[in-house]
Amino acid sequence: MARISWLLADVSPLRESPAFRRLWAGTTLSAVGSALTRFAVMLQVYDLTRSPFAVGAIGIAQLVPLLLIGLPGGSLADRVDRRTLVLACHCAATLTVAGLAAQALAGSHRVWLLYLLVTVQASISAVSVPARQTFIPRLLPPDKLRAGLALNRLSFQVMLIIGPALAGMITATPGIGLRGCYLFDLLSFAAGFYGVVKIPPMPPQADAPSRPGFRSVVHGIAYIGRTPVLAGAFLADLNATIFGLPVALFPAINAERFGGDPRTLGLFTAAIGVGGLVSAALSGPLRHLARQGRAMLIAVAIWGAAFAGFAVATSLWLTLATLALAGAADTFTVVLRGTIVQTITPDELRGRVTAADFVVGAGGGQLGGLEAGAVGSLTTPVLSALSGGLATVVVAGVIALALPAFTKYKFKPEHHEPPATTEETVVVGATPA
Repeated sequence: MARISWLLADVSPLRESPAFRRLWAGTTLSAVGSALTRFAVMLQVYDLTRSPFAVGAIGIAQLVPLLLIGLPGGSLADRVDRRTLVLACHCAATLTVAGLAAQALAGSHRVWLLYLLVTVQASISAVSVPARQTFIPRLLPPDKLRAGLALNRLSFQVMLIIGPALAGMITATPGIGLRGCYLFDLLSFAAGFYGVVKIPPMPPQADAPSRPGFRSVVHGIAYIGRTPVLAGAFLADLNATIFGLPVALFPAINAERFGGDPRTLGLFTAAIGVGGLVSAALSGPLRHLARQGRAMLIAVAIWGAAFAGFAVATSLWLTLATLALAGAADTFTVVLRGTIVQTITPDELRGRVTAADFVVGAGGGQLGGLEAGAVGSLTTPVLSALSGGLATVVVAGVIALALPAFTKYKFKPEHHEPPATTEETVVVGATPA
């Protein structure tokens, strides 16, 4: 019995913190709706264009506002009440999804309109998501932070499983189609709003919070550059998302191997969610893991190898198995990175550093979609997924050699203090102090 409890995720944050429990439940339900919208946008663009590159270009529509708004949004989150900021963004996002539902109900065939609405949606997320991520360190004590982040990832994995599978069934239902996905997401916003409105206010803790602006953003980026552990975590995530995330190729590979059935396409992303759900549910060993940097690089390498296996798999069961393995590795990567970022960063910088983390994660994913789609259009979708997966493994090894401070970093929850920083910006190939 003790061995089983050692493996299982620590759910004590849900028992001990009602505010965290409400936030977690509301976020989970809202995330399922968001997954339906992402599925619908990707499939709608592919149905209208039959182009992997056009699907990958959705990433550009999301990347540009992330780069332009994400970091200034983090600066704003360090200045104002973060709960109020998230609630305002939530209301704006509801209107955006209403626009997506309206264009689907009207039978619109305008790809540019989809790109425009996705751009607006990404602009709102660039501010709201990093601000929301700063809630957990305020709601939980330091020794429960890693458990809270693991539960947060468990919520994400539930979304990955239920969202795409439900989206595939809704889309395949006669008379409903893609418009049903957008309408479900619109309804799910009520749960997300409830989860945020019931938590305590989140005003700045610093006596003199920094003013939003360019200098404030630069100060946050400089802190990341002076901290080799943070730099290593960000580079490891960029590696995984740019080279090893071939989601833009899913519709083309599904059409080539399995006839383009939308239910099969939904299983692709759902398989990633199943793997991640299993590893999130069995995340107990993370409580005893000390060398987080090294573990994160190992997980990134497994992620890349799994997608390389996905590229060459021919049967449906093997395809889903490799995607499940990728999802399992991704959960550990995200929890480890999130713990590093939230533990090392002081609260007065947490909005900016978390925003940078979000830009790296989400922006890297969009660049990865563009890269995978472009290589897939120039060569083949299979070759694109294979080369990207193998590149991820190689670059993980390069990061391990270039940043030994990251590889050797040890997590000590009882010492909730930032580590020593270097005076120079850390880049790949540099030797940190």
